[in-house]
Amino acid sequence: MRQVIATAGHVDHGKSTLIRALTGSDPDRWAEEKRRGLTIDLGFAWTSLPSGDEVSFVDVPGHERFLGNMLAGLGPAPIVCFVVAADEGWQAQSADHREAIAALGIDQGLLVVTRSDLAPDRVGDVLAQARAELAGTGLAAAPAVAVSALTGQGMEELRTVLDTVVTAARAPVPDDRVRLWVDRCFTISGAGTIVTGTLSGGTLRVGETLEWTGDGPRRRVQVRGLQSRGETVEQLGPVSRAAVNLRGLDADAVVRGDALLTVGAWVVSDLLDVRATSRGAFTEAPSQLVVHAGTAAVPARIRPLGPDHARLALERPLPVRVGDRMVLRGSGDRVVHTGALVLDVDPPALTRRGDAARRAVVLAASGETGDLAAEVARRGAVPAVQLARQGISVPEVLPAGVLRCGTLLVAEAAHAAWSAQLRTAVTAEHAQQPLSAGLPRKAALDVLGAQPELLPELIDRAGLVEQDGRILDPRRPPGLGTVETAIASLEHRLRGDPFAAPEADDLTALGLGPEQLAAAARLDRLLRLRGEVILLPAAPALAMRELARLEQPFTASQARQALGTSRRVVIPLLEHLDARGWTRRIDASHRQVVR
Repeated sequence: MRQVIATAGHVDHGKSTLIRALTGSDPDRWAEEKRRGLTIDLGFAWTSLPSGDEVSFVDVPGHERFLGNMLAGLGPAPIVCFVVAADEGWQAQSADHREAIAALGIDQGLLVVTRSDLAPDRVGDVLAQARAELAGTGLAAAPAVAVSALTGQGMEELRTVLDTVVTAARAPVPDDRVRLWVDRCFTISGAGTIVTGTLSGGTLRVGETLEWTGDGPRRRVQVRGLQSRGETVEQLGPVSRAAVNLRGLDADAVVRGDALLTVGAWVVSDLLDVRATSRGAFTEAPSQLVVHAGTAAVPARIRPLGPDHARLALERPLPVRVGDRMVLRGSGDRVVHTGALVLDVDPPALTRRGDAARRAVVLAASGETGDLAAEVARRGAVPAVQLARQGISVPEVLPAGVLRCGTLLVAEAAHAAWSAQLRTAVTAEHAQQPLSAGLPRKAALDVLGAQPELLPELIDRAGLVEQDGRILDPRRPPGLGTVETAIASLEHRLRGDPFAAPEADDLTALGLGPEQLAAAARLDRLLRLRGEVILLPAAPALAMRELARLEQPFTASQARQALGTSRRVVIPLLEHLDARGWTRRIDASHRQVVR
């Protein structure tokens, strides 16, 4: 098993010294850090626990000036090691880090009282104070141990406690979609661009294609190589520190806060509706905040929707989902303003008077993983995969009021309204165009504004049918209305001379144009052949009776004479017989009856 643990705690309380004692590696990477004895940026180290489990550490700076770097280390980490020094006890940045942990909803970790050799008599009081300060956070009941990294006192117990914490941690999901928040980017000669981050879910594989998102258009990149804990691997699952060698991306284009994503699996949004994790946090919120999500720190404008809910307009889009937690702080502040829970990554526009208040009511009723029924009702119909990309869980058993139609989730109310609207449109089509074959499919989609995939179900619910791309009411009595007399007159004429197709002038005199003739053909009253040759539906069978008497094969001229008609009529009629398989062409001039 692999796991990643981030440190937290006041500056100079021995976080880096503790990691050095546990792993044998110095997490401070920069010369300035070593010179000043102060952690400035994120540091990384790893070790194996007594059980054989592997744990990597992300060491964060404790000084208030580097709050942004600290949040970048905590953001993607599932477990935190909270450090308080025995000789100093709880301090100002201890509280800042506690607020960050609470804001991010981190509820897995341990409490370590360091420098126990300097104040052995204070260990109990410091531990009690730390527990009291952490009350209300996910670490309130975390296991605790007192250590001295200098003397080694308590270090074996610490390793045992780490094993217990790692074993009890929530199991990551290896087949989850990947979102690797970038915390470092650099180049290696001969290898190219390398990015590192904490892989908390999903699996990375050499050769696979991922999507990079940052301050610019999303781009496809390929995993050229993978390393973890200094070892080259072909694939890497969670929870791991990952170094990813990328093809298709220049290191100059990448900064901390960018992310590598499973292709097509994430919504990247710059407009979010959120809930504060501390009550009333938006009552006097500044108009500008910095949003910390994962390793990203992005300026945002805030629009309060009430004391506990707000809309954030980010300076650049981030790959976030419903249920994500983030930290908000003032753009010039070195303290956390509040935590925020993401409730919607595709919120509706607020354009009318009172929209903000109404939206606040909706958000107040929403759960931490979103409200599936409300999201579907807002859209009418939405692909299930789209909601899943946003982080909204789609269960097998859908909530009341939600229907599954193919790949779509549809609100029952919208489904009923659309089907009624479709029936009204078809009824109007029949009323306004008595000879119409029905409402064209495209016109139906234009009227409804619904997705094509949904149309068959709406047709069925409305009691309609679709024929030849048109939607009609099967209960509508067939008829030709005002042209019935003209069609009957033409039928009478053709019964007397079946192959004497009327000329264009004859049809005009009867008031029969293409629309009327098409309507009669749909009712099987007439047969329309190429060139607007009009016959009775029985004409092909009558023709076959005469053609069968001819010496086989026969020519078009012989057929014309046998049927007593013109070339204008006989050629389309013979083509019709060929198409039905009743006759067959032998060569350019001859046909024969198919026996």
